[in-house]
Amino acid sequence: MGRTKQERLELDAARVRSMRTFEDETAVRALFGEDASPSILQEETVYICGVDEAGRGPLAGPVAAAAVILPPEHTIPFLNDSKKLSAAKRDELFDVIREEALAYAVALVDAERIDKINILQATYEAMRSAIAQLPVSPSVILADAVTIPGITIPQVPIVKGDAKCLSIAAASILAKVTRDRLMEEYDAQYPGYGFAAHKGYGTAAHIEALKAQGPSPIHRRTFLTHFL
Repeated sequence: MGRTKQERLELDAARVRSMRTFEDETAVRALFGEDASPSILQEETVYICGVDEAGRGPLAGPVAAAAVILPPEHTIPFLNDSKKLSAAKRDELFDVIREEALAYAVALVDAERIDKINILQATYEAMRSAIAQLPVSPSVILADAVTIPGITIPQVPIVKGDAKCLSIAAASILAKVTRDRLMEEYDAQYPGYGFAAHKGYGTAAHIEALKAQGPSPIHRRTFLTHFL
């Protein structure tokens, strides 16, 4: 017999609380040492910033990065890795995150820049830009699986961080929804490629459109050598 709605809500609330706990413990260890207790967050002003990206793999469009600082001890119901959520739930949480975050910023690096410096460096550039745009200076940065070069703020790379830390999950949602909405706008600007459907990823339909029409101005030319 399946769980009741109330049971599912309680399980998800427990999951979100565990993400908050993991995030706090990770930040405290990075700032105050391995033996420090998360209770220090009740005495010290610490701004934990989650950073994540969206769009490293597509053949077209920008890479997006977001930085988010949530209020201390704050949780947002159903917050999770953006890839584990429906588009409708991401859209809903996108608004909630922007309303409830202490600070947030999203940055984009376009296809031309990606071709010039490569996708990894473009991702780092977008992340640094998002952090720099924050109206609050982070105390520590928790990033999804990367250490961002050129950042002097203490930072911790966390593998699968978007499923473990609330602020990284929030950043993943802001980055993905921002980028997806932009790709839907590009679909109208550059018709025939199906950007609204595949968001620039290398689907069979996208590759067929590329072969028929050639690349658009937002295609990453360095990504197309296997297809054209």
